[in-house]
Amino acid sequence: MKFSVGVEYAIHCLLYMVKLEEGKSVGIRDLATFQGISETYLSKVYAKLSKAGIIKSIPGVKGGYALARSEEEITFWDIVEAVEGSESFFQCAEIRQNNILVDKDNLPDTHTKCPCLIKVVMSEAEDEMRKYLRKKSLAWLYNEVYNKKLPKEVEKATIEWFNNSKK
Repeated sequence: MKFSVGVEYAIHCLLYMVKLEEGKSVGIRDLATFQGISETYLSKVYAKLSKAGIIKSIPGVKGGYALARSEEEITFWDIVEAVEGSESFFQCAEIRQNNILVDKDNLPDTHTKCPCLIKVVMSEAEDEMRKYLRKKSLAWLYNEVYNKKLPKEVEKATIEWFNNSKK
């Protein structure tokens, strides 16, 4: 299992949107420029975030995007699911039914009634990851980055850059 770079792009960009002034928005071009990433790819990621109700489009000349929910309500899992989709990471192909020693016309209960143990373990692991990512919100990330890791000047400069980018 591997997340696409779109998940990283989304989380970083959403982090910059946490402290946007009320009624303000930020454009794809500004987000891409600030981080030196592909504007085209980021547009595709933002279309998915918008469809999932994580961000909302703000129309107009100075339009762009803003968070559609509070940063406390947006979890890492919400972002992963929006970008990657909701399909399980592990896809069991039931290859145990192809075993050369099994009569395909008369499959035993161990191959038809009980779940594949490999699938069970992989599903449990995915559930644990999902639970963990649901505990981490944009608010948590913002606090960790700007209140514990980076100097206050970095937070102020970042907010000012995005506030002034539309002027």
